[in-house]
Amino acid sequence: MSTRPPDEPGTPDPADDVAAKPTWRRDTTIFLSGQTVSLFGSMLVQYAIMWHLTLETKSGTVMALASVFGFLPQAIVSIFGGVWADRLDRKRLIMAADASIAVTTLALALLMLSGFDHLWLIYGTLAIRSVGAGIQMPAVSALIPQIVPTSKLMRVNGLNGTIQSAMMLLAPAAAAAVYANFSIVAIFFVDVTTAAIGIGFLLALSVPRIVRSDSDGPLPGYFDDLVGGVRYVAHHAFIRWLLALYAIVFLLVVAPSYLTPLMIVRTFGEEVWKLTANELAFSIGMMLGGALIAAWGGLKNKIAMVVASTFVFGGLTAALGLAPNLWVFFAFMFGFGLFVPFFSTPSFTILQETVEPERQGRVFGFVGIVMAVSMPLGMAVFGPLADIYSVESLLVAAGGLLIAVAAVAVLVPVGRRAMLAAGAQLNSAPVLKETQEPESGQEPEAGQAPESRAGTEPQPSGPADPAG
Repeated sequence: MSTRPPDEPGTPDPADDVAAKPTWRRDTTIFLSGQTVSLFGSMLVQYAIMWHLTLETKSGTVMALASVFGFLPQAIVSIFGGVWADRLDRKRLIMAADASIAVTTLALALLMLSGFDHLWLIYGTLAIRSVGAGIQMPAVSALIPQIVPTSKLMRVNGLNGTIQSAMMLLAPAAAAAVYANFSIVAIFFVDVTTAAIGIGFLLALSVPRIVRSDSDGPLPGYFDDLVGGVRYVAHHAFIRWLLALYAIVFLLVVAPSYLTPLMIVRTFGEEVWKLTANELAFSIGMMLGGALIAAWGGLKNKIAMVVASTFVFGGLTAALGLAPNLWVFFAFMFGFGLFVPFFSTPSFTILQETVEPERQGRVFGFVGIVMAVSMPLGMAVFGPLADIYSVESLLVAAGGLLIAVAAVAVLVPVGRRAMLAAGAQLNSAPVLKETQEPESGQEPEAGQAPESRAGTEPQPSGPADPAG
């Protein structure tokens, strides 16, 4: 992340940035449209399987195993998927993951139509879908900066978050309608159809190809790239700081995410509409927050947004535990959802702006691990505690911890340097500059990444050879 003023020679301004990608609006529209359709089908299946297992087995063990099969493979595969995203054609990697998930879902649908509905079939499908997500997520996150100008990344990421939040509102209702009037198999066929449509959108997309510059001769081997990604994160103080903050926040926001329904039932009553209103308050807040980021573009100082949002999360989490009545509780839940994009969107944008294009897949692979592991781990901690202590006390404790985490994040040396570096470029667009990579074992200066030396070249619409 450059700290040079915008008028220094050699630093491209936003106009030049946009001019370098003249078709970015068309490409972004195609890409997000395809991902939206595909995400809708995936979320339908997610809700349908959860409801099907609940209604058919009424077993907590079955639901726990479903969570393991749904999350663990993604956590394991993400780092390997990140390497593939840096070695292979990212567009075709996304298409292959989508196609594999669709074929697996189609196979399950046909087996269930034939009378086979064993639990191990559903577990296997969940595991394969989770593997596909672990491969797809790093590639999607790393592909966006290839088609979107750096100065527009914040807005596009905000728009993408808004779409995902809207799907969280629409998918449960659609899944319930299909499941109630037809069957879970019908939802599987819908998912296969949406995957095919999503792949069709990607086929119409032309993505610049990353020209790797981290090797003068033949490209390193797969495991060399894997080790190189681990070393990059380990030796980059700022990336370590951001990933650590991301992981801890994800761990602690489990409390408001999963324990608030339990608090509502215990404290405010068991009516279904109250649980529904709680989910709507959060989802609508998150959707509006994403829309605000997309329209406004956020602060120039993205690191300040991330840290400030963590403080707000802490305050709102504690406020949920202290809410005097249900409507105040819903207002706090709405506010919590509203600020989620103010944390997640700049976090992703910072990584997209800071990490070289040829390493982004591996870095986002680590992000995938954090996302897949932190939430189940947090629930494993807070769930049993909720049977011993009141949810209110856990929310207040989690809120206090979040505030403490935010304070520590800005007090540690790397956090202070990152804040100072971001403040120095408050009025400039983040750009990448030519710089030498640090010597082996040498950490880049916190807040200033070793920036991209990779160029791009037009990519043919036909199949591309793997890079290595």
